[in-house]
Amino acid sequence: MADSPIPVVFIHGLWLHASSWQPWIDLFREEGYDPVAPGWPGEPDTVAEARAHPELVAGKKLSEVVDHFKAIVGAYDRDPIIIGHSFGGLITELLMGEGLGTAGVAIDPAQIKGVLPLPLAQLRAGLPALGNPANISKAIALTSKEFKYGFGNTLSEEESDALYEKWTIPSPVHALFEVAASNFTPHPANKANVDNNSRGPLLLVSGTADHTAPDVTTEAAFKLYRHSTAVTTIEKFEGRGHSLTLDSGWRSVADEVLAWLNHEGL
Repeated sequence: MADSPIPVVFIHGLWLHASSWQPWIDLFREEGYDPVAPGWPGEPDTVAEARAHPELVAGKKLSEVVDHFKAIVGAYDRDPIIIGHSFGGLITELLMGEGLGTAGVAIDPAQIKGVLPLPLAQLRAGLPALGNPANISKAIALTSKEFKYGFGNTLSEEESDALYEKWTIPSPVHALFEVAASNFTPHPANKANVDNNSRGPLLLVSGTADHTAPDVTTEAAFKLYRHSTAVTTIEKFEGRGHSLTLDSGWRSVADEVLAWLNHEGL
């Protein structure tokens, strides 16, 4: 590793607060990186504040969120590593497609345009937001039962409920509506440049039991990169769900990401 620590920008997805990355922040700092986990635009600094003021993030479009993180990534003197989960994984792919970031890791990413599979489990996981068109301008919170299905389906009820209480916040779901309609939209906000040959290496990670971002959708995204000569890798975690970045097994995922970065000379 170079003398100056490589910056790492962690990007969370819907229904989780930026502070849910704290165990990763601590680990990556111990490993010699310079990690940060910024919130989405308007997101308060704490879970409690975010729950008290959902209006601060309501109605945010995907383009607004992408521009927010583009500015953060672009402000570094040295290109950072970008690591995102869920919608943060989608944002990672979009930024990498623009040539931003020295490397990217998209964990259980939301779909980029061109990903066609739409499993029933994913439809059910998105129903709390997509079930009512009026939600498009709101920030929506999950119930503990909805979180258990979408994130904690492989966990005990006790662990899922504990994660729900610790990390979940209301989230703007406008971007979810955008992604749901993207394959029928001429210029969707989730269109990634999958043919960029000059971008840095990209790792896609999936949990094979994920309901929210099923393995089949991550596999479909991986295939979209087949014409690019840039490094694209996929790693699967058997039996893991959408909570794999924050549940009791998070360290195994983080260690694999660190091993991949080391393999790529980072």
